[in-house]
Amino acid sequence: MAETAFPKGFLWGGAIAANQAEGAYQAGGKGLSTVDMIPHGENRLGVKLGVDKRFELRADEFYPSHQAIDFYHRYKDDIALMAEMGFTVFRTSIAWSRIFPKGDETTPNAEGIAFYRDMFAECKKHNIEPLVTLCHFDVPMHLVQEYGSWRNRKMVEFFSRYARTCFEAFDGLVKYWLTFNEINIMLHSPFSGAGLVFEAGDNKEQVMYQAAHHELVASALVTKIAHEVNPQNQVGCMLAGGNFYPYSCKPEDVWAALEKDRENLFFIDVQARGAYPAYAARMFREKGIEIVTEPGDNEILKNTVDFVSFSYYASRCASADMNEGNTNPANIIKSLKNPHITFSQWGWGIDPLGLRITMNMMYDRYQKPLFLVENGLGAKDEVNAKGEINDDYRISYLREHIKAMGEAIEDGIPVMGYTSWGCIDLVSASTGEMSKRYGFVYVDRDDEGKGTLARTPKKSFHWYKKVIASNGGDLE
Repeated sequence: MAETAFPKGFLWGGAIAANQAEGAYQAGGKGLSTVDMIPHGENRLGVKLGVDKRFELRADEFYPSHQAIDFYHRYKDDIALMAEMGFTVFRTSIAWSRIFPKGDETTPNAEGIAFYRDMFAECKKHNIEPLVTLCHFDVPMHLVQEYGSWRNRKMVEFFSRYARTCFEAFDGLVKYWLTFNEINIMLHSPFSGAGLVFEAGDNKEQVMYQAAHHELVASALVTKIAHEVNPQNQVGCMLAGGNFYPYSCKPEDVWAALEKDRENLFFIDVQARGAYPAYAARMFREKGIEIVTEPGDNEILKNTVDFVSFSYYASRCASADMNEGNTNPANIIKSLKNPHITFSQWGWGIDPLGLRITMNMMYDRYQKPLFLVENGLGAKDEVNAKGEINDDYRISYLREHIKAMGEAIEDGIPVMGYTSWGCIDLVSASTGEMSKRYGFVYVDRDDEGKGTLARTPKKSFHWYKKVIASNGGDLE
């Protein structure tokens, strides 16, 4: 076996989210959630941004989450495929509305708890550690309609009750937890990120940062609760990662990049350091934002996370003269197009060195263990005449990023593990497409929801199995 930078016990695996994989959107007593209202097609973006209010499903639209890849009914077979690859960790999320269908009940839905207990037990049977996100772009619709979602302080109580229920119900099955997935995405995609819908005349920044305050208080409270329920529990935050590079060495561009980084890191600054960063006061003042707090909030925020998890797909570029006309429309986080890197079929930059840069920046900033919980290449896959999927482009992308992660470990950064995104093909969060595939396992389903849902391992499946068996030593 080749020499490896990865420590003994490094967690290797893959990641999915309930809202993109489970389907069965009304099974087992589940309530409607935000993602269930987001259609495929031209209206998708308006709904995600919170400007096209959707409180009712429409007969003339297709909602990819409703069936997704039916992981709800097929999880045993899917977890067996993960075990065959050698996974030691599997990241998934709990659909809040499976545990509390409306979100504000005091008694949980027993069927929802039973489903997740069985699923986590299945992971443990295969010696796979579940890494579980409590809120992965998933808010019960009742909480959106009745309370305005995270703009309302009552959400802290509802989320804390939900989290405690999960910590107690799955104690002994789950020890790795994440509070909010890609928490910074609420600034870029408010409805899908945090269930926020805007009314005419709203100061959107005020609404988003007030909602952010409620999420940050909830995250800190829940971290405290997790440690009270079981001191062995480890809780992380989760950032949509990727540094902003200055578009040039012009000082104004360097400052613009720093400000863009801060916009995303603001959330993690609070979750990892336990207080609002110094720069926030001026930002709030200049944007006309007044955060309404309650006595004791500052004390609650001191309950910091145990580790910092993040997604990394691409780096980003910023300049002083960025505007809607010159930014890359491919990604929800706006960026200028970097002329020094290549791009995926969906226009996302491919920059493995950017991963090492991001990891070094984050460890310098937080001094907490890192966990790379999403990384991958969305691409169209072709099934050849023999029924094979030769996804060498995906292997190449993952190989270079795993090498970069190895370099970051050599740099002295403690890294807990790696879960590549969409280890089995699922519905794309950004576009709602199935054709934007990430997985090691092909799922027979198209963008209109047609197909048998049959699973077929791709070439990358066998490659990743070898990577895990060699603890990252054999990447060829």
